[in-house]
Amino acid sequence: MPPITLFSARAILTMDRNCPRATHVAVREGKVLGVGTAESLAGWGPALLDTRFADKVLLPGFVEGHAHAMTGHLWKDTYLGHMERIDPAGRRWAGLGETEAVVARLSAATAARAGVLMGWGFDPLFVAGERLSRQHLDRVSATRPVIVLHSNGHLMTVNSAALALAAYDRTTCVPGVCKDAAGEPTGELHEMAAMGPVFMRLGLAGLQSGEPTYRAFAELARRAGVTTATDLGATIAAADVPALRAFIDRPDFPLRLAVMLMAHHRPPAEILAEALALAPLGSDKLRLGAVKIVLDGSIQGFTAQLRWPGYYRGTDHGLWNIAPEQLFELVAMLNAAGVQIHIHTNGDLATDLALEAFAAALARTPRFDHRHTLQHCQMADAAQFRRMKALGLACNLFANHLYYFGDKHYELTIGPDRAERMNACATALELGVPFAIHSDEPVTPIGPLFTAWCAVNRRTQEGRVLGAAQRISVEAALRAITLGAAHTLHMDDTIGSIEIGKWADFTVLDEDPTAVHPMALREIGIAGTVLAGQPTGALA
Repeated sequence: MPPITLFSARAILTMDRNCPRATHVAVREGKVLGVGTAESLAGWGPALLDTRFADKVLLPGFVEGHAHAMTGHLWKDTYLGHMERIDPAGRRWAGLGETEAVVARLSAATAARAGVLMGWGFDPLFVAGERLSRQHLDRVSATRPVIVLHSNGHLMTVNSAALALAAYDRTTCVPGVCKDAAGEPTGELHEMAAMGPVFMRLGLAGLQSGEPTYRAFAELARRAGVTTATDLGATIAAADVPALRAFIDRPDFPLRLAVMLMAHHRPPAEILAEALALAPLGSDKLRLGAVKIVLDGSIQGFTAQLRWPGYYRGTDHGLWNIAPEQLFELVAMLNAAGVQIHIHTNGDLATDLALEAFAAALARTPRFDHRHTLQHCQMADAAQFRRMKALGLACNLFANHLYYFGDKHYELTIGPDRAERMNACATALELGVPFAIHSDEPVTPIGPLFTAWCAVNRRTQEGRVLGAAQRISVEAALRAITLGAAHTLHMDDTIGSIEIGKWADFTVLDEDPTAVHPMALREIGIAGTVLAGQPTGALA
């Protein structure tokens, strides 16, 4: 008989209503054998008592339902964001608040890097001075391509050399190639049609690929207490899977990954064929087969698709990243084949279109328990949530936006009324729509406990309570970062709670999150993680 390990803890919060709290969990063959007290578990036979967590609190391993592994690659480049960030090695990077500081940091990186020079995390809403343009980046280099990826991932600013490689000039008519009053490109590019050629011609299309990238991403996740994370939209093919599994399936890789195929700029039949080819190739640590569709853009980038009356202030640059008629065809085809679909919808108009596409597809091919999910879904109103419920959809709400961008949404992008209802967790909960909450790393730092804090307190950086009516309880937020997120990934049968038969994946906390003041939730220390019953190592 395989050996049994009995972990003891100050408290175990299981997310299982039949046994919500415990002091011991028995693990055999990487799975939960039983939960309860030492006495109640004794009947399973002799066990090795592991007391390393005796003064800690165990929760189900946190599940990050919307993140991007490309973060691991981006840290090889230059961070240019306005907020302080910590890289995979634990180094702190100060935020930048002025355009000249952005240019200076990029310029300082030129000697250490050859070829394309890339910066990331930049957001013009938080940067004083002239809006970043190709003229600023030409000062960094007049000959090397220089790319600054905005924090939302939907905009970039490039220098003249990069524009030339993409063949962008005053005659270009591609949507999203911004021009000045004289008709010359400013260097700012909006959304996939404009950004794609730059990525492709500079060899940057596969930023999420490779073992070093995934290991760096896994380390960021581990430090945040995450045991399962998504790579939500990857340029992956069946031929790539053996190389992925060669390191992901190893015991020293501390993360389960749900890697989703990005549906971009290919015929629907090709996307379907690749998704079906990928689905059976996964493992216990690698989930494959779902598809991600990016429908609209970014609210803070003014490229999300909003209903009337549009943006509160600023210019509406709303763009579709997939033509509406193609969306209907693709959703119908994937749904009929049994493929799970995740659709990025930031604006409420985009949510309307996604709901129409799902309604048409499900009317043609009804499916039970499909778990199709709206990602971000930031501006959904109560009527849209009711329709989600009727269609059997789930949603993954971008709670971190409330803190990082909430003040800008209130004052600038969508105005007070709609900002109060953003990421409406309470409405989803009340109407019975299964939901998760997320970071969208690298847009905001991965950290489910902080994300839970955002959903519970709805505080902005300036201290404003943004939508008090949409606050949820600590218990509901913890469920959203465990079992709720697992539900959206169709993995709640194996992860998301500590109960018999599921993987023994745990997050180890210094304090009980249900016993501290809600405002102190984000201060709780992450002491480590356990994956399949094996501690992943101490956190630096």
